[in-house]
Amino acid sequence: MKDIQILKQELENGKYTDTFCSLCTSEEERLYQRNKYIQAIDRFCQNFGTKSVEIYSTPGRSEVCGNHTDHQRGMVLAAAVNMDAVAVAAPREDTQVCLYSEGFGMVELDLGNLEKQKREEGTTMSLIRGVAAGMKKKGYQVGGFEACVVSDVLSGSGLSSSAAFEGLIGTILSGLYNEQRLPQEENAKIGQFAENVYFGKPSGLMDQMACCLGGLVYIDFQNVEKPKVRKLNVDFEKFAYALCITHTKGSHADLTDDYAAIRQEMEAVAGFFGKDVLREVDEEEFYEKIGTVREKTGDRAVLRAIHFFEEEKRVLRAVR
Repeated sequence: MKDIQILKQELENGKYTDTFCSLCTSEEERLYQRNKYIQAIDRFCQNFGTKSVEIYSTPGRSEVCGNHTDHQRGMVLAAAVNMDAVAVAAPREDTQVCLYSEGFGMVELDLGNLEKQKREEGTTMSLIRGVAAGMKKKGYQVGGFEACVVSDVLSGSGLSSSAAFEGLIGTILSGLYNEQRLPQEENAKIGQFAENVYFGKPSGLMDQMACCLGGLVYIDFQNVEKPKVRKLNVDFEKFAYALCITHTKGSHADLTDDYAAIRQEMEAVAGFFGKDVLREVDEEEFYEKIGTVREKTGDRAVLRAIHFFEEEKRVLRAVR
């Protein structure tokens, strides 16, 4: 913990330049990030006053390949991006959470009750309560806190702003109450639990894993309780590549039902073969019986199953 005014002064005087150099590739980006942290501190002071705080950050992520495979226990290749959610946070002596998010305003809730609240589904409150409940369930301490969040992970953009937020809440609670002992793989699983159960979206685990682990990661979800995770040390610039994000002004925010339909239709095909997910289905048998599968599950479900099998091969090629 550090006095917030001292922390701001240190940022302004360039004390953390080396830290930003390890995260950013240009002087312009380093300046942008430093100013974002200072902005978060200013917002905290405006909302909660001057006190000792800590700063936390979780990045957004971009899928590289392995599209809609994680919830079928498939393989993915994903990368954290240099857009992140930054929180300035301080603990409270009670169980109240007061979180101000730039552009969204103040959210307040009491973690004294960690039961799912039906009326909170689809809200920021559900994610905070869900992460706290997931941590408590796994034996970690939780408590109230005040936080100001500034994020450039655009909401509904496909960069997993919700997963970044879940990872950020888990990291705050880990830092303030658990001496940062929560492993990031565990943090990702807790984030997925919050999104599935409390928020009400049946997401896989790719988004949370990529946001929490950082870097470029290959993940095999065949054993969903213990996924195989391998960081890939690839410098895109050596291949003259850059990962570009285009802001299309569209939003994924209201597509939960469409997302759920993808999973339901893939699992309908798996169910035809007496399996739970497509990873358990033999590809050759699928193609041998594709006509009957199509009659039972429909064209779109069959196309989505084909997509799954092709994505699995593409991930392995990309990793190699």
